[in-house]
Amino acid sequence: MCLAALALAAITACTTSSPNGGVTPTSAVSSSSGPSTTPATTPATTAATTGATTTSTAPTTTTTRTTTSSTTTRTSTTSTSTTTTTSTTTTSDLTEWLGKDWERLPTTQKIFALTFDAGASDAGVARIVATLVDRHVSATFFVTGQFARTYAGAVRIIDRGGFAIGNHSDTHPHFPDLTNDQIALELARAEASIGALTGQTTKPLFRFPFGDREALDIIVVNRLGYIPFRWTVDSLGWQGTSSTVAGSAAAVCKRVVDAAVPGGIALMHVGANPDDGTTFDADALPCIISGISAKGYKFVDIPSQLG
Repeated sequence: MCLAALALAAITACTTSSPNGGVTPTSAVSSSSGPSTTPATTPATTAATTGATTTSTAPTTTTTRTTTSSTTTRTSTTSTSTTTTTSTTTTSDLTEWLGKDWERLPTTQKIFALTFDAGASDAGVARIVATLVDRHVSATFFVTGQFARTYAGAVRIIDRGGFAIGNHSDTHPHFPDLTNDQIALELARAEASIGALTGQTTKPLFRFPFGDREALDIIVVNRLGYIPFRWTVDSLGWQGTSSTVAGSAAAVCKRVVDAAVPGGIALMHVGANPDDGTTFDADALPCIISGISAKGYKFVDIPSQLG
């Protein structure tokens, strides 16, 4: 994707204009979706990148946490640091994408984005990629560093399929529970592990684990070069047969197709339910593609919409 410099250039432009870095915080939202993963302690490896080197100065945030009884307060102060990134693209401005966890792509066109989270299991990867390739459908994957280290072959399959891969953190923690330094480490370790397999940066694509974030978390990931993308509809396929809403592949398909709107983003998962072994998202994918196409929608990946 080679979009790291784009994000950093936009963030630099935005953060030099106001005390909080030019980012307008959204209201704090905490919402869990998807299976949890077991944190890994494998040291990150450094991914090699190529291209022109761009150096820019951007504010960073230092976090102080004060915990009293059940109340945790996080405050931030701004300091200046210099960051050097490598990229071959420097022409686009992503300023308009800052300050928000995007639940829909900003368009009135009939386009729809299929996205797949990869964290706990690779059971559906091969079928999902094969279906997408066979049907000539674009999609975006959000991968954890732990997944990349555990299922390197699966990440290579996604990459060889030509699909965009974003950062989904290293160990899938709840970001509101982390300090800013811990957030930075989560993103850096995932970036290194994924990049070691693909040769590409994950920037600026990011998704919060569990969809769990506060306003400050959005600012922090923006300043680290990432744009967070949430979803319009969660397929709930990850819940398996225990789901009272989407307890079958047919129900998963109907749920996603019924939610199609211009700029819509569907959240799906590449793995199997840990209890019953079902892979409803992989099973439902052909039906979802047919159903949404029948409504006149074109499938897009997220990078294609960033300009």
